Amino acid sequence: MTKTMKQQRQAGFLMAKIRQVGERIFDRKLKEYGVEINPAQGRIMFALWQKDGISIQELAKKTQLGKSTLTSMLDRLEAMGYVKRQCCKKDRRKILIKRTEKDKAMEKKYAKVSQEMTEIWYQRFSADEIDGFEAYLQRILNNLVDYENRDA
Repeated sequence: MTKTMKQQRQAGFLMAKIRQVGERIFDRKLKEYGVEINPAQGRIMFALWQKDGISIQELAKKTQLGKSTLTSMLDRLEAMGYVKRQCCKKDRRKILIKRTEKDKAMEKKYAKVSQEMTEIWYQRFSADEIDGFEAYLQRILNNLVDYENRDA
């Protein structure tokens, strides 16, 4: 192996592999619990569990999804009965995304699967290692968002 090959960093490659394997496991666990949404749709629902009745723009920002991707995912979630679109009473041009009763019934199952995934990810990590790791991940995300916004 050449010197430049040794020095080459693999963070992006490793994060992509982690995401792929993690999503396969997460998807399998969701099916085991009878949850019919996928991990990508779960990211949208998670944002709504934090704050219900938000605009598509705010949801796009919270999920880091592009508006066209988000719109098609919302179409599917709406067809499945997990979200509904509602006109904002203060500004009728704005559409708010709201949770449904079906979603509220599914949230506990999804949270259980998420907790199990967290336990898998962090097995054999100390609390300090977890804190440091998540701080590094946040810094990487901030770097990427800053770069993306600089070019926008």
